Amino acid sequence: MSDNIKGKVVIITGASSGIGEATAKLLASKGAKIVLGARRTDKLETIANEIKAAGGEAIYQELDVTVPAENEAIVKLAKDTYGKLDVIFLNAGLMPSSPISALKTNEWEQMVDVNVKGVLNGVAAVMPTFAEQKSGYVIATSSVAGLKAYPGGAVYCGTKWFVRSFMEVLRMESAMEGTNIRTATIYPAAINTELLNTISDKGSSEAFQALYDQYGISADRIAAVVEFAVSLPEDTTVNEFTVGPANQPW
Repeated sequence: MSDNIKGKVVIITGASSGIGEATAKLLASKGAKIVLGARRTDKLETIANEIKAAGGEAIYQELDVTVPAENEAIVKLAKDTYGKLDVIFLNAGLMPSSPISALKTNEWEQMVDVNVKGVLNGVAAVMPTFAEQKSGYVIATSSVAGLKAYPGGAVYCGTKWFVRSFMEVLRMESAMEGTNIRTATIYPAAINTELLNTISDKGSSEAFQALYDQYGISADRIAAVVEFAVSLPEDTTVNEFTVGPANQPW
């Protein structure tokens, strides 16, 4: 069904590494036009150049998902460059896990800003376009932490539960309003990305590193799920994907 991907314009947030980078390269190889957004423009430039060298199409722009105007700007860039927008993959996220008693309140705020407000800002930026054209696809990275709670994950789990709930209501309301906006929420387990680098709490960091060392699988596995979602016919949505290593009991 990769014919459904060819020519589609796709914005990817958190595109400078990990799941975002892997997805950008895979969708570009299937003929999608990729709009890369993240804070590290040097990384985005390298990825865009690699995509173009392989015969694909990609542009990039600095994007801090916590700033509404920057989300609006990357939507404008996509439309100005390619004339339309089909998909936004809301993939930016932070996971500085720690016990509540450690009171890492700055990290709590960061997670809410990126993991919650970043999703809200992205949806707000694309909604006028998607509603007007009566089509569009919102894909978001939640986490298995959005399906179950665990010690050390109080705030992170909370942000990912929010994504789960918000995306489900977006799906329902879009169906009711007849805007044909589809949603897909992805719940990855141990996927090898830079996510662990955001953990400052020593105990949490060591525990997660051991977990990922034992079970972690490639970000390409999530990219393949996004590819599948985007390839589906317009009248079909698979709105939730729980994905992880086959040998991880999580």
